[in-house]
Amino acid sequence: MKRICVFCGSSPGAKQDYLNAAALLGSLLARKGISLVYGGGSVGVMGHLAKACLNAGGDVIGIIPRRLKESGVAFSGLDKLYVVETMRERKAMMTEVSDGFIALPGGLGTIEEFIEVLTLAQLGMHTKPCGLLNVCGFFDKMIDFLNYATQQRFIDNIHFNMMLIDETPEGMLKKFEDYQAPQADKIAWVVKMSEGID
Repeated sequence: MKRICVFCGSSPGAKQDYLNAAALLGSLLARKGISLVYGGGSVGVMGHLAKACLNAGGDVIGIIPRRLKESGVAFSGLDKLYVVETMRERKAMMTEVSDGFIALPGGLGTIEEFIEVLTLAQLGMHTKPCGLLNVCGFFDKMIDFLNYATQQRFIDNIHFNMMLIDETPEGMLKKFEDYQAPQADKIAWVVKMSEGID
């Protein structure tokens, strides 16, 4: 695995633990020789993540929409900062260049980005691992909801289980190393869903 994309908040959040987890993940990626792909910001959880990776000698790739760069939140110390025009372009580039995806605590953007790459995995459009770094139980209620949707048969068990969950950066990276994507015929739900429809 050469590059891991991390989705996370531009806010520091309410707990120091969120920043600590980001810093630990950034330094671990550097030590393992894995490049960090992220949203290019210098503030909040994003900033802590990138700074820690850089300070540990890691490679950091930032991808930021022009409007956000012009607002002054871009990380100015990055050798690799790609400026795109839209959020859609940003997500497409992140998905293309990364070998896996981790969500740290964050807000609407973080959740939306993670759900999109997980949906793409569900559709068989990529076979890359997708993980929730559940720091201090931050994602507990989201996991409960997705589990409920699974119980209500809107999500298949195999798709729910594609979502890797761990409380520590070390544990998450180990799960990434061991991850094996389901076989294509196991996730081709579109065909099954369309059977019998004229």
